[in-house]
Amino acid sequence: MKNPILSALILLISLAAANAAPRTIQVFVALCDNESQGIAPVPARIGDGNKPDANLYWGCSDGLASFFKESSRWKLVKTEKEVTADILVRLQFKHASADLQLTASAYRGTAIESCVKDFEATLAKGEDALVAYIGHNGLMDFKLAPPARGSDKRPAAVVLCCLSESYFKERIVSAGGKAILLTDQFMYPGSFLLHDAVEAWRQGKPLADIRAAAGRAYARNQKIPVKAATGVFAKLDEKAK
Repeated sequence: MKNPILSALILLISLAAANAAPRTIQVFVALCDNESQGIAPVPARIGDGNKPDANLYWGCSDGLASFFKESSRWKLVKTEKEVTADILVRLQFKHASADLQLTASAYRGTAIESCVKDFEATLAKGEDALVAYIGHNGLMDFKLAPPARGSDKRPAAVVLCCLSESYFKERIVSAGGKAILLTDQFMYPGSFLLHDAVEAWRQGKPLADIRAAAGRAYARNQKIPVKAATGVFAKLDEKAK
């Protein structure tokens, strides 16, 4: 005869697991903008920071909106437009495994400073499991006060822009985050990198494996050897504070 107390306990545990809120990921995308950012100019159509649908970092095939919409691992569940004066579009995706929710915000190209500030402020709050920034390395163009830590939690941090280790690593530590993917070369921050890095992170793989996943993705996209592609990404210490 089954133990009714044990059966009830198992049912409660199952219901709690089913109703548990998914881990959340916040992604901050500074739209590519020829006019206001210190970048090597790209074709005008994909370098207009006021038009996300055609933008290099959002609407193009490797941009976040396009790439994640095409992924079999993610499903688009919500779209918001003109969220604020700075945020032109916000998308929410749910992972096929149901344990992850990703929210991506497209910032107007001229609002890149606000985008970086919001990325760091969100990291400092510690409310999300992972926080990511994609776009031009704005810290090459302007200076910001170091972020202050606001939580005991340590969210994972990804920064996909040129030379992000040099510019962002210490700031991530200051905010209380733990960097899991940074760059130490000039590079192209296609969202396929975040996509594959998140999969490795989700599975609890070590930092070396997350770096390797990004390297393979970059090699496929750039059509270069995996060794050279992996070298774009910083070797991060698993035990670093």
